[in-house]
Amino acid sequence: MKHVILLFTGLIAVLFAFGQQGDPKPAFNFDFERVADTMPVGWSNFGAGDYILAVDSAVVKSGRYAASIASQGDGPGYRAWAFAIPGSYPGKEIKLSGYIKTENVDGFAGLWMRIDPQVAFNNMQQAGLKGTTEWTHYEFTLPMDPDKTEQTVVGGLLVGKGKVWFDSLSVTIDGRDIATLKPVERKKLAAQLDTAFDAGSAVEIPALDDSSSESLHVLGLVWGFVKYYHPAVAAGEVNWDYELFRVLPAILEAGGRRQRDSVLREWVAKLGPVTRAEGATPLEGTVKLEPDLEWINTSGFSTELAELLLEIRQATRTGKHFYVGVYPGVGNPDFSSEHPYPQMKAGDDGFRLLALYRYWNMIQYFFPYRHLIGEDWKAILREFIPKFMEAADTQAYVLATLELIGRIHDSHANVWGNNSVLNNFFGTRYAPVEVRFFGEQLVITGYRHAGWGPSTGLEVGDVITAVNGEGVMDIVDRMLRYTPASNYPTQLRDMGPKLLRTNDPTLRIAVVRDGEPHTVAIDTYEPGALKMRNLFVSTDTSFRMLADDIAYLNNGTLDADNLGAYWDQIQGTKGLIIDNRNYPRKPGANRVGEFLLSDETPFAQFTFCSIQEPGRVFFGGTPMNTGKKNAAYYRGKVVILVNEVTQSSAEFHAMAYRVHPNATVMGSTTAGADGNVSPIVLPGGISTAISGIGVYYPDGRETQRVGIVPDVVVVPTVAGVKTGRDDVLERAVQFINDSAR
Repeated sequence: MKHVILLFTGLIAVLFAFGQQGDPKPAFNFDFERVADTMPVGWSNFGAGDYILAVDSAVVKSGRYAASIASQGDGPGYRAWAFAIPGSYPGKEIKLSGYIKTENVDGFAGLWMRIDPQVAFNNMQQAGLKGTTEWTHYEFTLPMDPDKTEQTVVGGLLVGKGKVWFDSLSVTIDGRDIATLKPVERKKLAAQLDTAFDAGSAVEIPALDDSSSESLHVLGLVWGFVKYYHPAVAAGEVNWDYELFRVLPAILEAGGRRQRDSVLREWVAKLGPVTRAEGATPLEGTVKLEPDLEWINTSGFSTELAELLLEIRQATRTGKHFYVGVYPGVGNPDFSSEHPYPQMKAGDDGFRLLALYRYWNMIQYFFPYRHLIGEDWKAILREFIPKFMEAADTQAYVLATLELIGRIHDSHANVWGNNSVLNNFFGTRYAPVEVRFFGEQLVITGYRHAGWGPSTGLEVGDVITAVNGEGVMDIVDRMLRYTPASNYPTQLRDMGPKLLRTNDPTLRIAVVRDGEPHTVAIDTYEPGALKMRNLFVSTDTSFRMLADDIAYLNNGTLDADNLGAYWDQIQGTKGLIIDNRNYPRKPGANRVGEFLLSDETPFAQFTFCSIQEPGRVFFGGTPMNTGKKNAAYYRGKVVILVNEVTQSSAEFHAMAYRVHPNATVMGSTTAGADGNVSPIVLPGGISTAISGIGVYYPDGRETQRVGIVPDVVVVPTVAGVKTGRDDVLERAVQFINDSAR
């Protein structure tokens, strides 16, 4: 919903809550000089989109190495280096400083620092560092709260396209180098002290039959329910991941349902009795979804087990939880306390099962769009147990995880972070042409290299029918399960460029041109040799006049602070076209609304997931409004252009613009993913995310999966692409002219 960097404030702690523990004076590597296996020691990275992170010995400020981030892919994104400083230090102010060099940055670059949990944050977004710059020193300070702090994470980031280098970072507290200071000693919770399975689960799960599959299905349900509902687990009194490994052997050895239920009851009962809540849990707002817990009564459990689970269901809970929280000011779930287990071996049966259980239960209890999955989520758990148990190598494990993620149908959900396994699976080499799906036609829309592209013999407007002898739609059918998205048009959006990826030096492409078939063999290249266009990043001017009486605003490049300078020309026009077929660099919906509308007008309301009553989703907060009292509001026609690239923040902007009394949405289905992102890290360090809050129109209509439904459907044509015309924009101009007659 918000701009990607507003969401970034919620991503930072994901990978680092358990990093670098044990040494009261950790060794820091802020200058990147200590390197192992081509990566700076102690540093992690995270983000979304296709980026390359490296240690650079050729471009440095000082010493032997600097750290770099370079964009590669077509989608929107960001990437960040991160170094976690565990624990808390005494002091009043903490300063991060360092050197940055940039090259062709179109979003922004910066140093960043976050003090967890939710103490303070800065990522230099306001500095607006972009373009090409030489080595420059930057610094900023944050206020400290040692009593509350659990860790501090520092690093550098790149948002959008380009390349950035970082070097010679430094962290000081009240003017003193942090390396000279001792952290505050603090007692750890039992969940943090349990290290019994750090080296592996030691669980071997034999080939599954119907009985063992059913037992693992039941275990997944019970494990997740107890994790989020039992006060002892919520208080961090037990490492619930490792408790799974302790009970698994007994579950697998149980001789039937009765013995299995007895094992489960005894295991859960060890957590101790619970205090029954007085009355029902208070409602936090109008309920959208109630917890899905009927399975406790309908699964045929023994009376003793069912009664114990129902007691836990009625337990007093505080709303605070060791494994999940909420981001303040937004309310989406915060899973940053989950251990990423980055060193997990794919062959470890126990950890693979943990990954499945963790993700499945996060969705079961904290996905605000659970009701839109379109399938019985419990049946999906049953389906994926054998898939995860058979995924005994790294590629199979990552692909099983990707397929599971795809089943929630959320365009915010994918395997993010330039995953090397998926890069190899989809192909590390690219064709030098750009493609997009128009409906179910895969059309060449441009070239990624001025020489190599045309030399392929492929032309803009060619419709690709087969790749290496396999029909395009046959490939689509085969790859849909590995292409998570909210809806089919967005799956095609993401899949199109992947169809021309390979690990081979050549591809054989069959096309239709002007009704005639052609087949060519083309060379492929590493991405660094090509100019990879980002569909989400617009390079168009933010404002222009299309005619004397029709104005155009590009939502992707618009800086709302400049809107006043444009408005004298816009005010008296008969029509304003707002192009949302991109991703906004800056959130400006409210500012635009001040010019468009006569008064403050609601355009969205939100749902949130309850921590105290996991699985409950409720409408909360106040509706989001746009506009203000304005007698000189815009009275012309407003046409909002959308397509499958219109996602998240862009969809949110379209909702705001749509409340204008003379607005029309034109184009095609949008990505259908709205709501602040909650990042998730699964065992093996697999990074993913979900839409963490629900976004609805004021009348309660859905936006997730359906997207921003156009009032007038217009799709690009092959003829338009061949002649360089924008069919949708032309139709918008015609629509305004026709409306004025």
